[in-house]
Formats: sequence, structure tokens, C-alpha cells
Amino acid sequence: MKRFLLPVALVAIFLFGVATYELYQPPTVPPRQVEGVRTIQLHGQTVRVSVADTEVARERGLSDRPGLAADEGMLFVFPRDGKYGFWMKDMHFSIDIMWLSADQQVVYMAQNISPDTYPQVFRPNVLARYVLELPAGYAKEYTVTVGDKMTF
Repeated sequence: MKRFLLPVALVAIFLFGVATYELYQPPTVPPRQVEGVRTIQLHGQTVRVSVADTEVARERGLSDRPGLAADEGMLFVFPRDGKYGFWMKDMHFSIDIMWLSADQQVVYMAQNISPDTYPQVFRPNVLARYVLELPAGYAKEYTVTVGDKMTF
């Protein structure tokens, strides 16, 4: 009986040690993204974007915001391809606007669009599914051109 008790006790101690060790390990699950915010890759750069995927959010856009950080933007998601127009109503800073196809390829761009251009509407001459608004000068600084791909 003693020979049987020692191995059982050793196994119990081992299992208790493993369970305790696992309990105090940091979680291995990646952090959840904040709802409505995504990280995208464009021309080798990471950009944090607010996602506007409802009619209300798309209409509001970046209006009344004080500005954008260099690595910030807004991604407009539409339910189907179209020639979506954008204006600078209630904007307080200049932006670059990029229209992207359903496969996330830049198909048209308007750069350094100033709030003073309102009520002019900027519209692509090709169909697009997504529109990305970034701080003015982003396209020039990172040499983004029509044909570049975005991933998200």
C-alpha cells in the first residue's frame, strides 16, 4: 500500500503545480479591437481608422473633428460599388481622399482637399466600394498611387 501511495501523491503534487502555473500566466488571446476601429495596412504603413459603415456614420464622417493624428483616418464602407461623392462640410482640416475597389485597390485619389472647397463635391470617375480619408499629405509622403492595395 505504501508503494502505491507515494506515486499517487507525487502525481497529485505535479498536477497541482501545473494548475497553479497555468492560472498565473497572462492570457494568450490577442486584445480585441475597439468596435468601429480597425487597423489597416496601406503602402507599408499601419493606419488606425474609424469605420463608417452605416448611413448616419458615413454622413457624419470627420465633420466637426479637430484633426487627425499622422497614423489616423476614416474608412467609409459602402454596401455596393458606386461613384461616391465627398465634400468638406463642417471640416476643420485638410485631407487626402482615396477611393478603393472591392478588392481594396486604390482606384482614384484627391489630395490636399481643404475645408475651403465646400460645397464642392469630390467624386471618382470609376466605381469604388471603400473610401479612405487620411491627413493631407499622406499620399505624397508615402508615395501612394492608383493601383496600390490596402489590407484590413
